[in-house]
Amino acid sequence: MNAKNFLAGLGGAIVLNLLHESLKKTKADTPRIDLVGEEALQKVVGFFGSRINDKQTLYNATLAGDLVSNAAYYSMIGNSPNHLWGKAISLGLVAGIGAVAVPEKIGLDATPVAKNTQVKALTVGYYLAGALATAAILKMLSK
Repeated sequence: MNAKNFLAGLGGAIVLNLLHESLKKTKADTPRIDLVGEEALQKVVGFFGSRINDKQTLYNATLAGDLVSNAAYYSMIGNSPNHLWGKAISLGLVAGIGAVAVPEKIGLDATPVAKNTQVKALTVGYYLAGALATAAILKMLSK
């Protein structure tokens, strides 16, 4: 993974998280990606016989993991410079659809990201926005 791709991916991950964080408490029908992430982190920590009891620590750890993992994922967009926008759209849609469909399959509560059509569509849209932001950053960096 090269630094330019990772930095662009980090930019996309920041866009995703800014969208989520700024909208998550505006009304009832917005995605709560953070809640799925916190549940997943608690399950992983629980596997090792522990638990994160402090809500702020859990939130911070989940947010940090989310930023790093999404940055790494979005960094793959830069691997195909000739197909930048197609790759961004494809990876953004796959990430968003995965965020909606995978939690239930791995034993997590999918309600925060999939409770109705609007929440599902917004979840997919957030991930797509992050991917498109990554492509835009890569395009600017290549000039």
